[in-house]
Parts: sequence; structure tokens; C-alpha cells
Amino acid sequence: MLTHRTGVIGLPLRLLAREVYDRVVEKIGPSRVALVTGEERIVPERAQYWVCTTEAMPLEIGADFVCIDEIQLAADPDRGHVFTNRLLHARGLSETLFLGADTMRGAIAGLVSNHSYVKRERFSTLSWSGSKKISRMPPRSAIVGFSVENVYAIAELIRRQKGGCAVVMGALSPRTRNAQVELYQNGDVDYLVATDAIGMGLNLDIRHVAFSATRKFDGRRMRDLNPQEIGQIAGRAGRHTENGTFGVTGEAKPFSSELIDQIEAHKFAPVKKLMWRNDQLDFASAQALIRSLERPTYNEWLSRARDADDALALKALAAMPEIQDRLTSPKRVGLLWDVCRIPDFRGISETDHATLLARIFNHLVGRGLGGGRIPTDWLAKSVAAIDRTDGDIDQISRRLAFIRTWTYITQRKNWVNDESHWRNETRAVEDRLSDALHQRLTQRFVDRRTSVLLRRLKQKEDLVAEVNDKGEVTVEGEFTGRLEGFRFQQDASASTDEGKTLRQAAIAALKPEFSLRADRFYNAPDTEMDFTEQGGLMWGNSAVGKLVKGADPLKPSVEAFVDEEAGDEVTEKVRRRLQHFIDRKVAALYEPLLAMSRDETLTGLARGFAFRLSEALGVIPREQIANEVKELDQEARGALRKHGVRFGQYTVFLPALLKPAPTRLRLVLWSLWAGLSEFPESPPPGLVTIPNIAEVPKEHYALSGYRPAGVRAIRIDMLERLADILRQKDSRAGFEATPDMLSITGMTLEQFADLMGGLGYKAEKSERAKLKASAAPVVSEAEVAAALEAAAAAGQPVPEGVSLLAPAPEADEAPAAAEAEAAPEGADAAAAEGEAAPEMEVFYTFTWAPKPRFQRPERGPRPEGAARRGDRPQGERPQGERAPRGDRPQGERGPRKEGGEARKEFGNRPPRGEGGKPEGKGKGPRRDDRRNEGAKNFEARPPKKDRPIDPDNPFAALMALKGKV
Repeated sequence: MLTHRTGVIGLPLRLLAREVYDRVVEKIGPSRVALVTGEERIVPERAQYWVCTTEAMPLEIGADFVCIDEIQLAADPDRGHVFTNRLLHARGLSETLFLGADTMRGAIAGLVSNHSYVKRERFSTLSWSGSKKISRMPPRSAIVGFSVENVYAIAELIRRQKGGCAVVMGALSPRTRNAQVELYQNGDVDYLVATDAIGMGLNLDIRHVAFSATRKFDGRRMRDLNPQEIGQIAGRAGRHTENGTFGVTGEAKPFSSELIDQIEAHKFAPVKKLMWRNDQLDFASAQALIRSLERPTYNEWLSRARDADDALALKALAAMPEIQDRLTSPKRVGLLWDVCRIPDFRGISETDHATLLARIFNHLVGRGLGGGRIPTDWLAKSVAAIDRTDGDIDQISRRLAFIRTWTYITQRKNWVNDESHWRNETRAVEDRLSDALHQRLTQRFVDRRTSVLLRRLKQKEDLVAEVNDKGEVTVEGEFTGRLEGFRFQQDASASTDEGKTLRQAAIAALKPEFSLRADRFYNAPDTEMDFTEQGGLMWGNSAVGKLVKGADPLKPSVEAFVDEEAGDEVTEKVRRRLQHFIDRKVAALYEPLLAMSRDETLTGLARGFAFRLSEALGVIPREQIANEVKELDQEARGALRKHGVRFGQYTVFLPALLKPAPTRLRLVLWSLWAGLSEFPESPPPGLVTIPNIAEVPKEHYALSGYRPAGVRAIRIDMLERLADILRQKDSRAGFEATPDMLSITGMTLEQFADLMGGLGYKAEKSERAKLKASAAPVVSEAEVAAALEAAAAAGQPVPEGVSLLAPAPEADEAPAAAEAEAAPEGADAAAAEGEAAPEMEVFYTFTWAPKPRFQRPERGPRPEGAARRGDRPQGERPQGERAPRGDRPQGERGPRKEGGEARKEFGNRPPRGEGGKPEGKGKGPRRDDRRNEGAKNFEARPPKKDRPIDPDNPFAALMALKGKV
């Protein structure tokens, strides 16, 4: 064709047309080559050569050269009439060429005058190889099926047994078909599963063709393949000088000897009849058009073709009343015929296809919103609904069939607005769907990475491995797994046999990567590393090792996570770097404890106590070492305090080690030393109290820096602050919670009561009338000025920050003040008259009530009428009448019983910790001695508000008026 100035070639498949177009463009460039198929139209302005499907050939351009390929299809029941028409009417100005089987020699001689024959012999031999199981199919084989279900079943079987295959079907788009063929041609897979679509135009490296069946559905019925069809397909094996074989597999029966001889010798019965349909159409009316299509032929070589899809669609639409009303001219009848020639790519049903064609026709004649065009909104909505790449193979294949319909429509001239845009858009959607279908086919039927890696390994080539920032490992472009730190985790989706190949290939390619990564890790800063609460060691997001028990709680060892294939040198480098990291981490977080253990000035009991504290990682409940604490003298305690040790009432600890980071590490180190399989986790930082869970050992709370008390556990340092406040209270007579107590614990009053119960205090709940703040008396400016003058005269300065100025009372405030002064006198009367009761508030009284250390023996029956211990207040003694608690001064006690024993030091009060007094001050007299001495010298004093005011101090008098004193 290219030796002529212009030319047209008609091909039987759009797949083959696209392939030939690409080859011609490669030779002479795209500016002179046109591609015309039902669904694709590329026509440059200076087109000289036209590559087309046989149905889409332009016959009116007058090309020098015209060629029709596979001319023997003129005998095909469905498409034969098109090829017969080209045989009768398509002619080149200089040369016309028909390519096809020798069986057409007689038909061409009977229909075409002035012709000649040129025969090309096959350069290779084709021989019968019998029946083979798919599992024994030789490499570079093609297995042929005649239904989508059959093709998929065979492909799945080959994938399991042979590692994968390519799939080729006539319904695939050229893009998908070419991608699948490329898988086979480049050696990624050794097997091809296809329909009879490979019988035309596909020149592949196939050595053996196996038929899985010999019957097919031709669109109307199931029928046996004829010998020429079998020969056409079998001839794909052994192209050019390469010999080939053919046979059967699966349930297909072996061929007869006569059929085998025909195929091997390429000798088939000549074609006796060609399919024909009248091409002189009458567009006077729909019925006239139908009659012209059904016109018979009297040529002995021709036979009228059965009604094709376009003729069936025409009859269906011509019977619709709304269509009949629109057929008012031959032009519209011609338009209806063009619409009916839209192929039924969707294949849903004849009725559904006719409905779609009727709608399109109505829009094109101007009845719809398009005004003679297909509405853009409808087209856009339809294309958008198809433009989805999700779903399985069948769903994507169905969308491809749908988009082919719209691609065909947009190729028609003057059918849509903005033709160029919609042609590009539908082509782009088809390309996206084609790529998605190829991907699904590959994922389902091809273990491409296995075949690629096996081929490289067999060829003993150096494999190229790449690791991206997510740790994904690709070998020769194929995903094989992930590199987590220094361990390769292969793809879990691989089968057992495939997994061995993947690991073999990946490890071989990753050896240089292991060394490079080890160097980067060894030089990485400590900030890139961390430990987990279960003892793991992390480098970024990758686990590279774990902590193991060492010779000392503060000297753990490490175990590196490195694949054995990486080598001993890489393993040792990773292990050393991890050991350096954890040693520096312990040294930084536990510097006070390590400094104390190295202090040579600590001797005797102090050194032993420091060792105990180091063993406990800086936190020891006091009850566990009560005896050791008692044996320490003041000098030893002072030496330990220099290292930050605090002797608390409940815990002996180093406050610096209660921070979140040391606490997190302490739990890991202690768990390693204790040999736990599951480590306790540290509480979230910043919490004063956490829930007290019964299942959690008390020791875990202490290591976390908390002490359980009631339903909550309180932080150790906050508990000691609370203990300092509690020591100032009278725990025998009872006290109430102060705002400072609640602020320290961050609790409500009820929660605080439960906490105090856990610490050994008894909480008595009561109610009382809520006191309201009394209004400050109003002071006039004259009184303020007089008070200032008097203070200045007496030489008494006014305190800084105190303002003596008060606003003058408003006119309506005087009666309110008078009522406020008179209110106390009438309060009882108001209550008696049944006015609203005062607002009540809940308060708790806490008294020290430790649990008994031993179980008292059971007593005999209580005498009748005797009061129970629980019926009288805690601490009540039968020694006569005592003044109410609020009416006697704090610390006043009655006389001790004659002959009674002196009260023990820790008898009825909470234990006192070291630190009860500020650092540096000596111990004062015991509380009992101070209380007794105070009682002797005590003079009853009235409350501050009832004390007399110094008449010589006008400032004090003014403050009393304002309620400040």
C-alpha cells in the first residue's frame, strides 16, 4: 500500500486495524495516516492512507490502492454480506488486493473478472500432538475457549499450576488486548488463554495451540466449528520458520484423522456460496427500506444473508407509532437507518437496544431537548456513570461495552455538540477502563512478579531492588514485600511456592541495601530511636530490636532484629548501636540514682540504703523499709537527701524520677528484671489520680509513681504534699477538708472522702445550713476622710493595696441596709412563721481510724442494755461530761486517769514521715508536750469578730466597720 500515492485497507477486526495503523505511523508518521473504525476516528487533514475496519471503509475517496483482508469471511453468516459487497464494488484506481484463504479461488473467479492469483506457501510445518492435560501443557502454548466463563476457568487453573497467563478476547479493547499480548510476548507468562479472536491478525510466538472445545455460540445457536475455522485458529502456532503443533485439552474430543490431515496440509473445501445483501436501498419509507434490504439475489455464487442486527433494529423501530410519525421524508428514513446501524455492544436485550435507538432518533430529528443533536446533559450523565474503574472483571468489561456505544455515536458527524471534545472524552474513558481491565486480569490470572523474578534468576542476572520511604520493596519493578528495619516481610498474598521464589529473589537483591541501611542506622542520632512500653526498640516506625534482661536492673542488654541473610557484620553493627542508645538513655534519665550509687562518701547504712533504692529504681513504699529508715541517723539521711532522696510519710523516692520519661523506662526495666511476659504500661502524664483497678498489682502502681487509696490511686508526690497538710490537723478531734486539700488531689468532696478512707481516715458525712456572706457596712466618704486624718495624726500608716474609699450609698440602699441589720432579730420569727428553710450543705469530718493490726478475740455476749461501740462517737470515753468540741480551746484535754499508762508515741495518730518539718530545722517538743504546755498557759479568747476594738486605733475601727477584721 505504501508504494502507492494513496491507499485504503480494510481489516476484519478493529484490534488488527489499530495494530496496522500503529505500524504504518511508525514508518511514515501520523500526519498522513487515518484510522477509521466504528468506535475510533483519526483523520488528519492530509491523510493519504486509510486503515479501517471492513465495515467502515470509505469507498468514495478514489484511492490508488484498495485491499481487503480475510476475504473468506464473505461466507460468514453474520458479517459475510459486508465482505461480499467489498469484493463486488471496492476497487483501487491502480491496484486492488484481496487477501485470504485459497478456498475463495472459485468464488472470486465467478464474480470478479480480470484477476490473478499469488500464493504464499507456509514456511513452517504444523503437526498434530494429541490430547494433553493443562498441567502438562508445554511453555509458549495458547489454550482456546469459546465462552468468557470457559476462558476464565482455564486461566484460573493455569495461574494455580503454571504461575499465570495472558487473556485475549474479542470483547477487549485494543489497549487491553495489546497489554495482555505484551505480557505473553515479553516472557512474563508462558501461556495464553484466548477465544477464536486470535485466529485473525495475531502473530505471536506460539508453539502449541490447544482446543478446550470445538463448539461455539455464534449469536443465535450452538454449532460445531467447521474445519476451516479450526485450521485458521490452529495456524497461529509456528509462525514464519518456527514449527508448531496443535491438539486438544480438557473435555474436547480428539480430532478425526481426516480433519487432522486437512489442517496439516491446509486443504479445505472450497467456498460455494457468499453471503449477500442488497446495497441499493430505497429510502422512500421505512417499509420500502425494509423491502429493499430483503430483495433476493439470483446469482449462483450469492445467497441472501439472514437479517443482521441493524435490519432487526429497523423492523423494531418502524413498528413504533412515535417513530412512524417522525418519518416524513427520505432524509429522515436515511437517518433512521444510520441510527439502526449502531452496533449492540451492550448485548442486554433486543428490546433494550431498540429503546435506546428510538430515543437517539427522536433527539436527532429535533423532538428532544437537543434540537437535532443528542442532548449534552444526557450524554455527559451517561458517560459519567460509565467512567468508573472500580469493580471486578465482569463489571469493568460491561462498562467497556457501554462506552463503545457512546464512542460509536460520537464518531457520527453532526450527532453531538462539540464532537471533538466528546470523541476525546469517550476515548479517554475507554482507555481508563481498558487499563483497569488489564490490571484486574493481571491481578487475577497472572503472578507476573513470580515469572519475572524466576526469569531473572534463571538468567543469573543481577536483580535491582528498590525500597521506597514506606519500606515497600520492589525487585525488577515488582512488589515483593516490605523491609521493616532489617527484616524482610514478604507479601502475604503469595502462595507457598511463590513465596519461596519471592524471598529468594528479594534477599539476593537486598544484600547491598542491608549494608547501606546498617551504616545509616549506626550514624543516626538518638532522637530517631525510642523504646516501647513492651521493651521493643524502634528506629522511626520500624522495629529493629528488643531489650533483654542484663546483669543489673539499670544495665539491660539488647537483641537485634536482623535477617540471617544480611550477615553477621550487619547484625553486630545494629546490636552495638542499640546498646549505645539504651545505655545513654538510662544514664540520662537515671543520672541522680546512678550518681548516688557511685558516691564513695556514702558508707555503712547509708550505702546499703542507696543500694536498696537503686535496686527498686528510685521508688520504695515506706512500709517495706520502715526498719531501715529508723536505723538511719540524721547524718546518713542528710547525705541521702543531697542526692535528692525524699523520706516521705508513705514513700521514699527521688522526685526527679517521677517524671513521665523515667517512669516509662522504670516500668520496662523492672519488667525485664522480673521476667514478665507482658509489661505494665505507664499512666498518661499529668494525671494526679488514676483508677485503682483490683487486678493490677499494688507494686505496679508504686513503680508508676502512684499509691492506691480507695477507688483511685494518687500520685506519690501529691500524696506527700497532702500528708504535710494533714499533719497540721487534729486527727483525733476531727477536721474538715480544706480547699488546699481538694486542690492538691483535684477531687470533689465525695471523691476526697473515699481517698481519705483508703489512707486510714474515717469520714463522717453531715449536713448543715449554708452560711451566706454578710453584706459589708456602707461607709461614707466623710467617715473615710476622718479615719485617714486620725490615722495620720497617730502616726499609723495605711496598709499598701488597701483602699479605704467606698462609693456613696444610693438612695434606695439605705432601707436595704436597715433591713439587713434588723434581719437577725426577726430570723427566728420568720422560721416560726414557716418561711423557706435555709439552704443545706454537705460536709465531712475526718478522724484517724487505722485498721487494727491484729484480730481481737471474740467477746462474750454483751450485757442487756449496754451500748455498742459503734453507737457512740469515735474516741468517746466514759469520763463524765465534756464540753462540745467547738466550746473548748484546741488542745485542751481532761486529766489523765490515775495510774493510766502514758500514750504511746504512734498510738492514735497517723505515722509521721521525715519531712514533716521544713529542711534544716530541728525537731521541736512532741505534739503532746506542746499541747499540754499550751493548755496550762491558755487563756480563753473570744472569736476575732467579738474581740474589743482598740479605741486608740481609728484604722482598726474603720476596718471593723467594713468587715475586714
